[in-house]
Amino acid sequence: MKLWSRPSINVVVMTVVWMIGVALAASGQQAASGQKPQMVEDVFKNVQVLKGIPVDEFMGTMGLFSAALSMCCAECHDTAKWDADTPRKRIARRMVEMVNGINRTSFGGRQVVTCWTCHRGRDRPVVTPNLDIVYGEPLLEPDDILPAVPGLPRAETILDKYIQAIGGAARLSSLTSYVAKGTSEGFLGASRGPVEIYSKAPSQRTIIVHTTDGDLVRTFDGRTGSVMTPLTPVAIYDFTGGELEGARLDAQLSFPGRIKEFLGSWRVNNSTTIADRDVQVVQGTGANGLVATFYFDTKSGLLVRMVRYASSAVGRVPTQIDYADYRPVAGVMIPYRWTFTWLDGRDNIVLTEVQPNVSIEPAKFARPVPK
Repeated sequence: MKLWSRPSINVVVMTVVWMIGVALAASGQQAASGQKPQMVEDVFKNVQVLKGIPVDEFMGTMGLFSAALSMCCAECHDTAKWDADTPRKRIARRMVEMVNGINRTSFGGRQVVTCWTCHRGRDRPVVTPNLDIVYGEPLLEPDDILPAVPGLPRAETILDKYIQAIGGAARLSSLTSYVAKGTSEGFLGASRGPVEIYSKAPSQRTIIVHTTDGDLVRTFDGRTGSVMTPLTPVAIYDFTGGELEGARLDAQLSFPGRIKEFLGSWRVNNSTTIADRDVQVVQGTGANGLVATFYFDTKSGLLVRMVRYASSAVGRVPTQIDYADYRPVAGVMIPYRWTFTWLDGRDNIVLTEVQPNVSIEPAKFARPVPK
């Protein structure tokens, strides 16, 4: 029986990226900015039940499979012939059809049941209660979509307190760009390397992590976004849908003076704790299925964590960013420690210097070009 193995998650989608890179190299095509997104059936062979979705959503779907089963790509695929059918691939197709059938017949097509609902990091779902868990310390897992709870402070009040905590609207409006440098450490202390961050108001940002295997680059130019990863022949793809809106939100949070305009349908849920700190919970909804939950330190008002969700064929794809060690830069409090966690890894970024209001060439935010 395979149990939860976090290190495997760190390499799962990196292998998927390799598959996509090979497929893209073979096809000789890339989804250029402004063009129709490249669909999975145009890139891969032998796609049967996941047709009609963009490549980035397909990658998120593979990440959800790996998280639910705690498996890497090689445990389901034939690495010598990726498009070949294997017993586990055939089972996965049946499971997707089963889950879709349950949601269609029992929940009106809403995505209520997913792979994670039953598997929870195991290849086989647990069918018998574990009494140590039943009588042990409860593990509280928040819902993706949070309802508004009456009697709590309004979302606008909490967001206004955050703006004041990081310097106030006037100082925020005077910060128009910054360039930061630092270091990054991967999951479980895995070596990464130097980091460069380029941010320009209102919503442009590029993060470059120089790893020993090549550069990991995430860009958003105010309209389009892309990611490039190392260890791949053509390891670059464009964001679409909720992932594109998520990249936009990440960039906007570098200059959060207009945070109340970033999302809509703001609602406040019950407070909770993160690392023994009381936090207020505020959630908003964006375009293309984007949902984002913000956790603000109750005492200081500073943003401690943001979790955003993008839709996929088999469930919501989570991305979590934790913020810490706020320091003043041109009168604005900027976090010097970020922890960026997604389905194929985690980057612990520590900034060492931040230069405010510097000129940044537009090319810094362009779609990265593999070297």
